[in-house]
Amino acid sequence: MGRLIQADRRASLTEITHYNRGMQQSICKATTRTPLRRMGYNSRTPHRVPLISTTNRKKRLQFARAHQNRTVEDWKNVAWSDESRFLLRHSDGRVRIWCKQNENMDPSCPVTTVQAGGGGVMVWGMFSWHTLGPLVPIGHRLNATAYLSIVSDHVHPFMTTMYPSSDGYFQQDNAPCHKARIISNGFLEHDNEFTVLKWTPQSPDLNPIEHLWDVVERELRALDVHPTNLHQLQDAILSIWANISKECFQHLVECHIELRQF
Repeated sequence: MGRLIQADRRASLTEITHYNRGMQQSICKATTRTPLRRMGYNSRTPHRVPLISTTNRKKRLQFARAHQNRTVEDWKNVAWSDESRFLLRHSDGRVRIWCKQNENMDPSCPVTTVQAGGGGVMVWGMFSWHTLGPLVPIGHRLNATAYLSIVSDHVHPFMTTMYPSSDGYFQQDNAPCHKARIISNGFLEHDNEFTVLKWTPQSPDLNPIEHLWDVVERELRALDVHPTNLHQLQDAILSIWANISKECFQHLVECHIELRQF
């Protein structure tokens, strides 16, 4: 059974039981389940991870090897950035309720849904180990022109203030608007002020700002009074971001780097 599971992690209990029936006396699912649990196997929901191509896997490995000897002190010179979208309404398939057989349509039982989550707010943010940076609401789709304004109005002032010795690195992912020619040319004009970190593709898991988005999401869900419109949602996001503690984002950078080196 252990070899079967190692060969096919998605094999169902029925399939494993059927396989064993051909090897020995007839057994039931309960009989199959007992030794599996004794071996430490349990049926679980798999973690969702991005599909990464073979080429990008190699690039991620190259990136890890190139940066494996950097210390926390080195990573303190990196300013991390990203965009994220927060929905006004959440569709949570994990919600369960108690009801009798004929109560499933009682007004207190159904979970209401709205198309596209009722709309949402997109924001762009950045931070470093030293401090939280700006959080900028994005009214519409982020294109190269809008991103150029963000770079001019927020990235350059942040980098020159936090890293006056020009030893700072600015991280951005490989979104099309980030790689546009006008953006690349703009960074080249200021290459004496800071360096743009060459980022590996399909690697949101390497960016510690992803954990800050999780912090914001959890705080939104924990609000006593939930936002009822997009304006309230935006205000709540900005307020939560402004109140993230220094210990929180510094800890995220330090732990994230330790895991990456591991």
